[in-house]
Amino acid sequence: MNAHVHTNIDTFEPFSHARRTTTELHRGKNDSLWLTLHADDERGINNFTPTLLSELREVIGALKRDDGRWDTLAGPRNVSYIVVKSSDPEYFSVGGDLSYFRRCIAERDADALREYSTHCLDLLMDWSTLMKDRMTTVSLIQGRALGGGWEMALSCDYIIAEEHSSFGFPEIMFGLFPCTGAMGLLTRRIGAVQAERIMTSGRVYTARELHSMGLVDEVVPTGSGERAVEDYIVRHGNRREAFLKVQQSRIRMAPLDYIEGMRIVDDWVELAMRLSPAELRSMEMLIMMQSSAIRGDAQRKAA
Repeated sequence: MNAHVHTNIDTFEPFSHARRTTTELHRGKNDSLWLTLHADDERGINNFTPTLLSELREVIGALKRDDGRWDTLAGPRNVSYIVVKSSDPEYFSVGGDLSYFRRCIAERDADALREYSTHCLDLLMDWSTLMKDRMTTVSLIQGRALGGGWEMALSCDYIIAEEHSSFGFPEIMFGLFPCTGAMGLLTRRIGAVQAERIMTSGRVYTARELHSMGLVDEVVPTGSGERAVEDYIVRHGNRREAFLKVQQSRIRMAPLDYIEGMRIVDDWVELAMRLSPAELRSMEMLIMMQSSAIRGDAQRKAA
């Protein structure tokens, strides 16, 4: 039986203006900061809007500024683990803000697209390298993780997925590809050719499929994800110093290349500005499908 330790939870929010994120500091032998992503207020979609990107950068900035400590009502606490999850049990994130992409393309605003993609790249680079001498990041996937949502999960050190979860890169369906770190993040775990196949297949993968490939670390029954994260933190925390040394070695052996990331951003923007009318219609169709699927899920929950 896995060890399980009940922790005290501090819900103090240092960013009172935050709308897309909430934080909880779980106090125990090794404190963990739980970062929960919420749907966009206007459209009800769990995606990476400019607002969400800004809030995530604030969290990272606060941790860097305070040398890995997090403010609580009882004073600052050292953070050993960061857990990222969604408040929606069916959607971790559907990825990039397609409505924003479509608007920028219609307005021929390549600079805005480049700024958005660069912010995504900066976020993934920071998240992937954040204080690896003292912190471990965990992504808890409970539902769909698509496009940038899957990239966010891959940027964490350990991925736990509930068995109903699914993953994919749908960008190829409308003539694009993941705009920031998918290739670099995937090739930290698998080979480049297999990463290319996944990025260009348009397929949706199950959690168990990806576990067999080494792209998900642990698959757990639906509804047991939080408990699985707590158990992992206990296991990892018992030999934390050794695990951190191995973690640092992994990062040194397979570093993300920021220059290559910026090349990908430039290629993505250049291609986005040349999408054909048929490809733009496909993007618009996916926007409508995302909205209708999420509305349907919300109605079923309310029934």
